[in-house]
Amino acid sequence: MFIVRTVGKYAIHPKRINVRCLSVVNKTIENPVVAVKQGKLKGSLKKCLDGSSYYSFKGIPYAQPPVGKLRFKDPLPVQPWEGVRDASEHGPVCPQYDMVTADFVEGDEDCLYLNVYTKNLQPGSKIPTMVYVHGGAFLSGSGNSETYGPEFLFKNDVIIVTLNYRLEALGFLCLNTPDVPGNAGMKDQVLALRWIKENISKFGGDPDNITLFGESAGSAAVTAHMLSPMSQGLFHRAIAQSGVCLSYWSIAHNPVERAFRVGKVFGFDTDNPYKLADSLRSLPVMELAKISMKVRTEDEKYRGLPIYLTPTIEKKFDGVESFLTEDPMDLLLAGKVQKVPLLLGYNSGEAMLMVNDHVRKIDILNKEPSYLLPRDVATKVSREKMIELGARVKEYYVGNKDFSKDNVRPIIDLHTDINFTYQMQRFLHFYNSLAPTYMYVFNCTTELNMLKQVLGMSKLEGACHAEDLFYLFCSEMSRQHYESHEHVRAVVDRLTKYWTDFAKTGNPTPTKEGVEWLPYTSSNREYMILDHQDKMANYAAKERVEFWNKIYSDAGLPTITKSTL
Repeated sequence: MFIVRTVGKYAIHPKRINVRCLSVVNKTIENPVVAVKQGKLKGSLKKCLDGSSYYSFKGIPYAQPPVGKLRFKDPLPVQPWEGVRDASEHGPVCPQYDMVTADFVEGDEDCLYLNVYTKNLQPGSKIPTMVYVHGGAFLSGSGNSETYGPEFLFKNDVIIVTLNYRLEALGFLCLNTPDVPGNAGMKDQVLALRWIKENISKFGGDPDNITLFGESAGSAAVTAHMLSPMSQGLFHRAIAQSGVCLSYWSIAHNPVERAFRVGKVFGFDTDNPYKLADSLRSLPVMELAKISMKVRTEDEKYRGLPIYLTPTIEKKFDGVESFLTEDPMDLLLAGKVQKVPLLLGYNSGEAMLMVNDHVRKIDILNKEPSYLLPRDVATKVSREKMIELGARVKEYYVGNKDFSKDNVRPIIDLHTDINFTYQMQRFLHFYNSLAPTYMYVFNCTTELNMLKQVLGMSKLEGACHAEDLFYLFCSEMSRQHYESHEHVRAVVDRLTKYWTDFAKTGNPTPTKEGVEWLPYTSSNREYMILDHQDKMANYAAKERVEFWNKIYSDAGLPTITKSTL
């Protein structure tokens, strides 16, 4: 699915850049100490891009270590500690492996930590706070500053918080029991948000002005939090970059059946969920960090993205908090959603990152185009209908030809549409009347579009999946390009200004300077094209959205109504 290559002396991964952020500690100033509810934290002083200082507090525990008998269970609040806890370094990342090579990257089961970056430690400062949820297909990534440095966003006076949460089986195993109901990774995020709400004022933050934002799986998580009763009141605005919880890859399919397939991989052949949970707790943690690909069905080998252990719809139990107990679309249709200002969008060439996965299966997909249907459609129709709809998909994107590795544009368009474009606009359609909503399509290409370079697609138009992150967060490479190229600085400064203005006010252009970003409406479907020159437009990917609207309609699924197309 993903590719890692070397650019210069750096290894680039779609969700992780293996370099260190250039932040310089001023050793002449004593490390700051902040007293939060659980104890005292000693941070460190760092440097912003303009040479001014900010405070960094890393590796802050927000939950008890989810180890031993607590593996797979809902997280428990962290216990108070004695003395002053060193918060100068990141805590361990959650166990994970490289999605390309399947080699272990790193990780420790004791991984529930967050990081706070602030310019002002005065409790009454009430600085807007932005909490970032990382992506990585729910099986990789972390909130560490090697990838998610705060320096670009700091130009606009906000507090940045990043966090880790449990991944893959550790975070998303579901057995439909009170002990393992599923969604542990999502409940980790909820507990982190509760910690932030309780303590952010100690770092100068405003507990009543918190923006939750994320990308890819993190973006789907943000929209799921909007629907979850556990998350109500914990944030006040939301930014969703490249993903929503309506997408087939964001909600688990047959999660209990999958859990028992996990057990069989390790020789635990039982139909008792409690025995299975105990058996899986006895395993070395790294054995569980690469299990997804071993438990996919034959259909899943060819259909959709290889993302399987994900958030789920939970069974209700007395005395157990549930993150999500109803289908996201049903909740959205019923208006059971936290009505906060929403900024939502995607990159114009998202699926450049998925081309190689499609090419590896191209012969099968050309012979059996029914595999081109996403799982949420395929599971709702008969075999005959699936064949018919699949043939229509292939004809729409390549006519009477086959998909070809020599012409990847139809592949990019197809996977961008089914994984991002359609579902994100579908979410917008049902949400925009409930709260102020803004849409964008990110289309910029500069030296910061490093994934296109890695993938050998620099000559293709559009921005690849995850490339917007290089414009929002500081790493060594992105900082070098920022400092060396004026046109890069211009885009970074505009984009971070939009994001932080939205966090402050709920409007990405509150002062109406430059191009005014108009709210999205179902009648006009306004959106901003983010490029070297930003501009407003209407009906993003209109013909392709209409095509998928007809596919979903024919499958009997809720759609964007014709009256608004």
